[in-house]
Amino acid sequence: MLHSGLKRSVSALGKPRRATYVVLTIFVLGSLFPFYWSFLVASRDSGMLTERVPPFLPGGNFFANAARVFDTVPFWKALGNSLIVSGTVTLTTVLFSALAGFAFAKLRFRGRNGLFVFIVVTLAVPTQLGIIPLFMAMSEFGWAGGLQSVILPNLVTAFGVFWMRQYTVDAVPYELIEAARVDGCSMIRIFWNVCLPAVRPAAAILAMFTFMTSWNDFLWPLVVLDPGNPTVQLALEKLQSGYYVDYSLVLAGTTLATIPILIVFLLLGRQIVAGIMQGAVKG
Repeated sequence: MLHSGLKRSVSALGKPRRATYVVLTIFVLGSLFPFYWSFLVASRDSGMLTERVPPFLPGGNFFANAARVFDTVPFWKALGNSLIVSGTVTLTTVLFSALAGFAFAKLRFRGRNGLFVFIVVTLAVPTQLGIIPLFMAMSEFGWAGGLQSVILPNLVTAFGVFWMRQYTVDAVPYELIEAARVDGCSMIRIFWNVCLPAVRPAAAILAMFTFMTSWNDFLWPLVVLDPGNPTVQLALEKLQSGYYVDYSLVLAGTTLATIPILIVFLLLGRQIVAGIMQGAVKG
């Protein structure tokens, strides 16, 4: 009787688990379909879009279309510019946000709460409001047209400071900081050896979102960069700026531009999953 009851309990637990996997599989397939469709169109010609029943298997023209992308626009230069901008912005945002988050979470100084509230309030200010004065400042410094005009205004973000501060509050106990002080550690060493390892999952998530945001940024690079010094998004815009839009060409460039984001996600995926699981355990 006990065995049958246990068996029924196990089967009852298995039903929602299987249903959960089915739902997750549907969401994963739905999320991957746009990427597959982009690759599908990029591997054929634009004529497939006019067919009544479009094919669902890739063709053999992807490398030819990719070669046309590099011949049509300076795509190698655009990839290099985006990697420089996104990589630099990601590193500085994670580092400075972690420093500021540690200070706001664990250090006591005059005006701490008011300054943090001011930083959070800036999240409500639309980015478009600062484009004109920011462009004037970049022109005054002589940086307009160069990559430094895209990098310097984004060295740190208010969201990054808020995110790291909220995570540091619970991840780094005061007792650990006091123990490090007793051992003679300086404040910067406490941050580097105590705080930074503890907030690594949050830093990985912030790095992922920051890289994606910087990689996909279009408006500010369009305003401030020279036409001959584009980022990936500006190069993709040039692919569809003609009278006739070749969608196989555009989606071939889009597929190529997606590869670096997937690589970053794979590199940071373990830390992101660890952060999510850690938050679930705490909850």
